[in-house]
Parts: sequence; C-alpha cells; structure tokens
Amino acid sequence: MYFRNGRKSAQDVSISDPIDTDKDGNALTLIDVISCDDTIVDDLDLKIKAEQLHEYLDQVLDGREKEIILLRYGIGGGRALTQRIVAKRLGISRSYVSRIEKKALEKLKRRFDAAAAAARRTAGQKKRP
Repeated sequence: MYFRNGRKSAQDVSISDPIDTDKDGNALTLIDVISCDDTIVDDLDLKIKAEQLHEYLDQVLDGREKEIILLRYGIGGGRALTQRIVAKRLGISRSYVSRIEKKALEKLKRRFDAAAAAARRTAGQKKRP
C-alpha cells in the first residue's frame, strides 16, 4: 500500500526543488525560472497619479506656483532645476522660490488627500446593501 501511494506522487515536482545550478554554483529552483517582476499594477497606479497631478496643477495652483513646480521637478519633459536656477530664471530670490514651492506642494497634497477621502467614501457607500 505504501509503495502504491509513493508511486502516485513520484512524478510530483515542488516549485522550490532545485532544478539546476547557476554559474556561481547556487541552486536554481523552478520558482526562480518562472517568477517575473510584475509591476503592471504599480505602473498603472503611477500613470493614474501622473494624470491626476497634471489636472491638479491646473485646478489648484496659480500661474507662478505652477511654473515653479514644473521647473523644479521637470514635469512635462524638462529636467529638474535647482531652486537657484529657477530663481535666476524668474528673477526672484531662492528663498522666495522655496516658499512658493512649499505652499504649492501643500496645496497639491491637500487636493490629493481630498480626492483619496472622496474615493474611500464612495467605496464605502458601494459596499453597503
């Protein structure tokens, strides 16, 4: 009886069993071969957040705040610039760039937080019978 049961599972393979060795002599398992770094969900989330950011830049910030954020973070294809370069380009002090940037980032954060809270409320309403 024991031998019949053993014969049934003789062909079974575990995904953590070593199947080969790599060039350094380390054990290579089936899970190493078939695993992939699936970042589709993360990529999609990043794309959605980027689209939201572009909307919020127009909705929440005034012209100077938007310009400073675009220049500082390289949004829209440019390269990110230092506060000193942005200040020189706009003809204002670096500390003023810093204050405007901080204020603009706080506005954007509040807008993202408000959108997240609204989404949670909507999700909570859909769950109720």
